[in-house]
Amino acid sequence: MNNRPERFRISASDVAIQLDLIARVHGVSSAESFFLNLTNDLKDKRTYGALLNAYVHSRSREKAESLLEVMRSKRYLTHSLPFNLMMTLSMNLKDYDKVDMLVSEMKEKNIQLDIYTYNIWLSSCGSQGSIEKMEQVFEQMLKDPTIIPNWSTFSTMAAMYIKMELFEKAQECLKKAEGRILGRDKVPFHYLLSLYGSVGNKDEVYRVWNNYKSMFPSIPNLGYHAVISSFVRMDDIERAEKLYEEWVSVRPSDDSRIGNLLISWYLKKGKSDKVFSFFKHMSEGGGCPNSTTWELLSEGHIAEKRVSEALSCLEKAFMTSDSKSWKPKPIKLAAFLKLCQDEDDMESAEVLIELLRKSGYHNDEAYAAIISKDEPSNRTERIDDVDSENMDDDDSQVLFSQVDSSF
Repeated sequence: MNNRPERFRISASDVAIQLDLIARVHGVSSAESFFLNLTNDLKDKRTYGALLNAYVHSRSREKAESLLEVMRSKRYLTHSLPFNLMMTLSMNLKDYDKVDMLVSEMKEKNIQLDIYTYNIWLSSCGSQGSIEKMEQVFEQMLKDPTIIPNWSTFSTMAAMYIKMELFEKAQECLKKAEGRILGRDKVPFHYLLSLYGSVGNKDEVYRVWNNYKSMFPSIPNLGYHAVISSFVRMDDIERAEKLYEEWVSVRPSDDSRIGNLLISWYLKKGKSDKVFSFFKHMSEGGGCPNSTTWELLSEGHIAEKRVSEALSCLEKAFMTSDSKSWKPKPIKLAAFLKLCQDEDDMESAEVLIELLRKSGYHNDEAYAAIISKDEPSNRTERIDDVDSENMDDDDSQVLFSQVDSSF
């Protein structure tokens, strides 16, 4: 299309879509290069917004904030989307004060808060442990004639109530969320299954699951992941295993994340033998282990003090096809290094460290303690501190997905 300007007129909207696709497929650097090579007439609030979206996806805070300033100077901040993106970034970085500042700016500039703005704001308040503030924001939503709370509104509030162990209020919100599911949308059912599992209400998980299956002729992998994850969390491993077998018989495609749920539970309960027998069963049934699977198996070997087997699993984790999107957990690596130290096998420890270097983790602060020249005992102590600071919070992902879809 770009090579035939005499036949096709390229709009800024077309370019914004192309930039977004480039960022997803080739990364932020390629998206930046594409943006810089655009003619000035194609650089408007839509293409700037697409680049901002790319920065938010990659959590490039400084670049996102710098670009937002440019958009301010060009008076492109006339609608909610760029604010929603920056609020989502702030949520992912746990900078909740920034969320409040962005909402205040929108109000000062008379920019209409949309449903996504309110939902992110609700999540921010709840994440700070301020249920009172969250409920005040919800009251503002109800008074806003342009806003109709949706299923995400109530599932967000339910998740926050669960965090504060206000389970009765959480379940009230989940009932309201279920009543606001529109059309043939499957995604809300996944959140209902997961959140009822977090509450510990097996009856409701059963009910929602049966309702879900009665409404749709086929259930995607994410649906099985949600329900199996819930039963695993409630320690109903028998039901989780039955659902796993059901999934294997109908699965549209392999998804090792589902098997990983069971392996994680077996590890947590100290059932190392079950870990390896289930993995064999999974593999014989056509399951293809991903990097996380191999990382979990290494944990089983570490528990049994088998250094070479644990290292072999870690090496495979770095070599699988999905390894580029996988990040090893520092605390798991620390456990392996501690085992190497205890077993006086520092050669294996150095093999792991070299794997991390070759994979580019020497530039990542979370792994600096592992790759450093410190004594092994110092490494493991520092890794414990770093790992606790780098735990991912997935609560904002549903909000991110919805904001992203609005773009």
